[in-house]
Amino acid sequence: MIKASNIKKSFGSLDVLKGVDLIIKEGEVVSIVGASGAGKTTLLQILGTLDDPSNADKSSLRINDVEISELSEKELARFRNEQIGFIFQFHQLLPEFTAIENVCIPAYIGQKSKQESEARATELLTFLGLKDRLHHKPNALSGGEQQRVAVARALMNKPAVLLADEPSGNLDSESADRLHKLFFELREKMGQTIIIVTHNEELAAMADRKLTMVDGQIIDS
Repeated sequence: MIKASNIKKSFGSLDVLKGVDLIIKEGEVVSIVGASGAGKTTLLQILGTLDDPSNADKSSLRINDVEISELSEKELARFRNEQIGFIFQFHQLLPEFTAIENVCIPAYIGQKSKQESEARATELLTFLGLKDRLHHKPNALSGGEQQRVAVARALMNKPAVLLADEPSGNLDSESADRLHKLFFELREKMGQTIIIVTHNEELAAMADRKLTMVDGQIIDS
């Protein structure tokens, strides 16, 4: 599913990633833990094609048998839209749009029809327990509901992989627990591959594998 080799990232003289190698199998739930500044989010951004390695000519990132460095800018944008779903600590929902409108955005970017997009969004929101919240705007939703809308948005285009960066960091304990269980339900019912960067030890321990980052490198699993 994902194979990363010799991923390095520097910002000026600061080496954030120091040659990371990583293999993620299809259907795996993998957690990445480590102290702040260890390079977790930087690695996730590169795996999500939001950033490039500093050593692009000497590294490799393959997702679904596609070598990312070989894609043009336009091809990369399309690949990202179709193959990768993102979940962030803050839901990043557009406040002027309803839940269903927010969820439809990736499909509209992919030029899918309104009818097809709304049908898929309704299916996802219903699956996530938000059938009665389709037409509510974010400010009328609880924190847990907002994050589940964000999960639905990430799943909209049936991505190959979900990347989650501190997904429960802004939630109360009950909502966080529900979100944690949801990730594994997605894997069981949809075969979803998921990579989660987290400081939550309970969530990290639930994963199939827990990877620990120290000083820009993965030291164990």
